[in-house]
Amino acid sequence: MTVHIGAKPGEIAETILMPGDPLRAEWAAKTFLDNAVCVNRVRGMLGYTGTWRGHRVTIHGSGMGMPSLSIYANELIRDYGAKTVIRIGSAGAMQANIGLRDIVLAMSCSSLSTPSRGIFREMQFAPCADYGLLAAAHRAALARGVPTHVGGIYSSDVFYDERDDLNAQLMRHGVLAVEMEAAELYTLAARYGVRALAVLTISDHLITKEELSAADRQSSFADMVEIALEAAFA
Repeated sequence: MTVHIGAKPGEIAETILMPGDPLRAEWAAKTFLDNAVCVNRVRGMLGYTGTWRGHRVTIHGSGMGMPSLSIYANELIRDYGAKTVIRIGSAGAMQANIGLRDIVLAMSCSSLSTPSRGIFREMQFAPCADYGLLAAAHRAALARGVPTHVGGIYSSDVFYDERDDLNAQLMRHGVLAVEMEAAELYTLAARYGVRALAVLTISDHLITKEELSAADRQSSFADMVEIALEAAFA
């Protein structure tokens, strides 16, 4: 057990999928895993361990934003021995050619700051995905026929962003989408020498202002989960 995770030793798998929403972790575990068992309920941050095609998998919520993800990812990697951590979540499109429900695979992550910024001080560390996971996820997405985009994303510190000038520059420089967690996950993965990837479903669009309803988000996330699982065990 750790401060924030109540799982006993051996109850967390080496492969972990991390949605932000703990209820989405519950849904994904019960939908995609066999014999899923709840292994964490501390502070309502649900975590489940089961099997997918015979492979042990834990699906554990991260909460919203990089500070929250940093707590859980640190403990899952450092204290429970996670070796592969894949973020599954929603993102906002920042390019006109990306549509709602498309998949974005984050090759790299830009950010204004992360919880790890104090370690690097003046250095602008460039966190990136594990290439093996990225390539496997791309193959899995193409095999499923899902519109998929690979490239850089932006991990924002805030949800209610009023920096239109910054968004314009990010779009100008080809950033595909914005979310709130992946940059810290990739930084922690580099620090601990584990594999990480973010597989994201586009739920809204910063240019067209389109967005999926809550029900549409849930039904659209199945491809993302399957792609993440196939990539983890390719």
